[in-house]
Amino acid sequence: MVGHFNRYLKYILFVVLVTAVGFLSVSCAGKSKGKGYEDIGTGKGIKGTTIPGEGLDGRLYGLNDINFEFDKSTLSPKAQEILKANATWLRNNSTAVVEIEGHCDERGTIEYNLALGDRRARSARDFLVSLGISSSRLKTISYGEEMPLDAGHNESAWAKNRRAHFTITSK
Repeated sequence: MVGHFNRYLKYILFVVLVTAVGFLSVSCAGKSKGKGYEDIGTGKGIKGTTIPGEGLDGRLYGLNDINFEFDKSTLSPKAQEILKANATWLRNNSTAVVEIEGHCDERGTIEYNLALGDRRARSARDFLVSLGISSSRLKTISYGEEMPLDAGHNESAWAKNRRAHFTITSK
């Protein structure tokens, strides 16, 4: 009887172990870039186009991020100037479709930061649309606090993380 119990216990532990490994592999797979493109390196563009690519630091050449004040989604005069330059780039690259990512610092709840990130991305999109860029070329997504640019826990890091980031999703 004890032999059957030990064999049964080993079987249960094996199933638990296999299940745990399965869950870990799925959760790790979800942490990849997931955007269907690869880093093409500094100074290189998307093949066959005049559209620049992202550099090794994740910044996009040709489009610049904008930053926001704490707990705000309104555009500062500096952010508006950057968006005007981004609009010029978008006019010159009329086939590019861009995803505008809304980001926050780590303060606030997950739900609040997702909503604030959404407002930030939409604020940037709406300004670009007001400058004549077609809304069909501008997608928005909020990452809230989940993808910080700077992992620090101070005002300098938080200021960098309160941003809208622009990523080309198709040429």
